[in-house]
Amino acid sequence: MSDARPADTVTSDTVTTVTVTVTVTVTADTAATGQALSGWFLSAQERGNPASTIRAFTTGNRVQPLVHGSTYFRCLYDHLAQLTDGDEVYFSSFRTDGEELLAGEGTSVTEVLVAAAERGVTITGLVWRSHPEALEQSEEANADVVRSLRDAGAEVALDARTRRGGSHHQKLVVCRSERGGDIAFVGGIDLAFSRADDSGHLGDPQVMPFTSTFGERPPWHDVQVAIQGPAVNDVELTFRERWEGSTLLDFPSPLRMAFDRVRHASILTDPELPAERPDPTEAGPHAVQVLRTYPARSRRYPFAPFGERSIAHAYAKALSRARALIYVEDQYLWAPIVARLLVRALKSNPELRMVVVVPRHPDKEGHSRLPSLVGRERAIEVCRAAGADRFAIYDLENPVGTPVYVHSKVVVIDDTWAMVGSDNMNRRSWTHDSELSCAVLDATPDPRAPHDPGGLGDGARVFARDLRLELWREHLDATSDDGLLDPADAFESLRTSAKALQAWYDGGCSGARPPGRLRPHVPERVPRAARPWAVPVSRLLYDPDGRAWRDRIRHRM
Repeated sequence: MSDARPADTVTSDTVTTVTVTVTVTVTADTAATGQALSGWFLSAQERGNPASTIRAFTTGNRVQPLVHGSTYFRCLYDHLAQLTDGDEVYFSSFRTDGEELLAGEGTSVTEVLVAAAERGVTITGLVWRSHPEALEQSEEANADVVRSLRDAGAEVALDARTRRGGSHHQKLVVCRSERGGDIAFVGGIDLAFSRADDSGHLGDPQVMPFTSTFGERPPWHDVQVAIQGPAVNDVELTFRERWEGSTLLDFPSPLRMAFDRVRHASILTDPELPAERPDPTEAGPHAVQVLRTYPARSRRYPFAPFGERSIAHAYAKALSRARALIYVEDQYLWAPIVARLLVRALKSNPELRMVVVVPRHPDKEGHSRLPSLVGRERAIEVCRAAGADRFAIYDLENPVGTPVYVHSKVVVIDDTWAMVGSDNMNRRSWTHDSELSCAVLDATPDPRAPHDPGGLGDGARVFARDLRLELWREHLDATSDDGLLDPADAFESLRTSAKALQAWYDGGCSGARPPGRLRPHVPERVPRAARPWAVPVSRLLYDPDGRAWRDRIRHRM
């Protein structure tokens, strides 16, 4: 059953076809689930944004993890290809490359969406306005795809309504069908070059410009989720609020406005969207909390006049309940605001273990990489000091030794609560850019021991545990879950595998390469001479604070 919306609140290169089916699973532990929901999820008041009508959470959903871009793209293509006259598609993106193939030749992002529009599907989208490619951003690519879709009759616009120096980082697609089967996709995967990698991590043959430290065809690790059930409406509401938030898309200069007019990239949105549909029928055992970040702006968002930081609030609440194991995959892991929560959890719980997987190298080269190293260096130092040998941080490589760029944003706590989304664990994602993530709590207790790793009575849940195990089996080149269920044993399994691979390298790669893809992460040190400029650049530009001054002064997250 879904909660009512408060009235005054708030290595195989083979592509496998992925279909999401609707199957209702009945939980055997309703009382425990109700207690867990109030313990792990934010209440409507705790979300902290009464201007939005988004619900605290919904139940009766089915959430499927889509690990790897190729898996997500195939699943997305299958659903888009089935849409016909009268159906609807809503999407928001950070970067979109219209030529990226979803499922082979003839299935580029632009081709698939244009074909849907020609079949009578209503296509409505918001693409971040972005900055020029000279600044390592996607202004030209985003404008090109908007122009192509508008020329085909879709209502798509570039959206510059961000805080200065910020971005729209939400990655969502919603498909609504007259015949049922509504679905929403949320996570870290852009409809862009370099994303269509698979478990072999040999990289997407369609490559975007990227740092050379990851090779000519960068391996890319990422995660998306497919959601069916009432939560689809909360994801769609997130799009609707942005679309209807203003008719003027806040362009910063007449020159850039002229640029977009030349490219036929709309600067005005049509506020009239199709009428909001009723909630999709219940589809499964998963409770879903749709969480967002919006900054405080001088031109206020009507749906978040002082910003929204429900993602940060959700992390604070969930991390405070961690007792056995915190697992994080993150692109950055920066910022004192994040490190304080992790350190508090480690210090408060002497049996708690923490595993973090990050990219081996930053996504920038030369001097521009140094500010990005400052924040992570400090975060690792304080977590190691707090957790000692209970804290482990690794990076990934593929079976031939090429570093894998970890772009996923995944957190699993005590095999009970899981979050997948667009936000990174840094201040920018928690306060400054627009972000969208989904926390999931499965009503189905996991039958495998240990049954309650956290010891709080909530129990391990199937979704969270299966997500962690799927990721760890890949990282370890494992074919079974042996040694991976118990948090202490699993922690040591990762450590043993990573040590063995590092020892193989230290020994000159003599003999057979050990199984596994994890190596102990050794952060690059920032030269002392660079710190006087790298630290302020990191704090002001790379990891800025988007909170209102009243919240900064009062030290409110």
